[in-house]
Amino acid sequence: MALTTGALIAGGAFASTAQAAAPKAPSIVAKGGFVMNNGTGKTLFSKAADTRRSTGSTTKIMTARVVLAQKGLNLDSKVTVQKAYSDYIVSKGASSARLIVGDKVTVRQLLYGLMLPSGCDAAYALADKFGSGKTRAARVKSFIGKMNSTAKTLGLKNTHFDSFDGIGNGSNYSTPRDLTKLASSAMKYATFRTVVKTKSTRQKVTTKSGGYRYMSWTNTNKLLGTYSGAIGVKTGSGPASKYCLVFAATRKGKTVIGTVLTSSSEANRTADAKKLMDYGFKK
Repeated sequence: MALTTGALIAGGAFASTAQAAAPKAPSIVAKGGFVMNNGTGKTLFSKAADTRRSTGSTTKIMTARVVLAQKGLNLDSKVTVQKAYSDYIVSKGASSARLIVGDKVTVRQLLYGLMLPSGCDAAYALADKFGSGKTRAARVKSFIGKMNSTAKTLGLKNTHFDSFDGIGNGSNYSTPRDLTKLASSAMKYATFRTVVKTKSTRQKVTTKSGGYRYMSWTNTNKLLGTYSGAIGVKTGSGPASKYCLVFAATRKGKTVIGTVLTSSSEANRTADAKKLMDYGFKK
């Protein structure tokens, strides 16, 4: 009998130790959250992960993904900045890469302008260049079509885009799970990885008169440089989306990647992401 009791006590002690070792799932302010192991695709955390929500500028991950998937893409090809791009920024009160009309910027530079300061003018320029059609409106429509067909190809069942930058017309939405899968797919492109982990950059662009100027852009993602191992990905905010963040970090060869949607402030968005990555690394 004593032996049985001893065995039970030992067993109980072992069970409680195992339970203590399992990290407690964090509580986040964001209405939706998801984290996965980027190497295995295993889900590490989920909160309303398949509920459709407005995505704000995290939409630009897809903008970049569509551009990078173009056949025969030349990152050094130049795009002339059109007045329509700056007019759009002004009319929408949108975040801007401060592109100057008449300047010639490369596709690579537009990707920095898109992802670091979250330039809606850079997004417009890319949609105009990589969409097909005789008019700008047709090209933009075609580019958004490519965004949606890419979502379908990637199996993002709860994702739809009606804009190239996240300033949608009511049917621009995704979910924490879908956005995480999208970011994981975009991170397969070396150019994307390089851009989204850059804290700030100074880029030399050609002016209308043939001279040059420098454009300086700083990343809106505050995790870079403040969270050990952070490697991206993209912030988003807006009246409907509130505060969003798609994030990724690598430690000791393990990469966790995830999304928080509809957090209540910039500070909470960052805190939510840090909690989820800490948890992801313990799992």
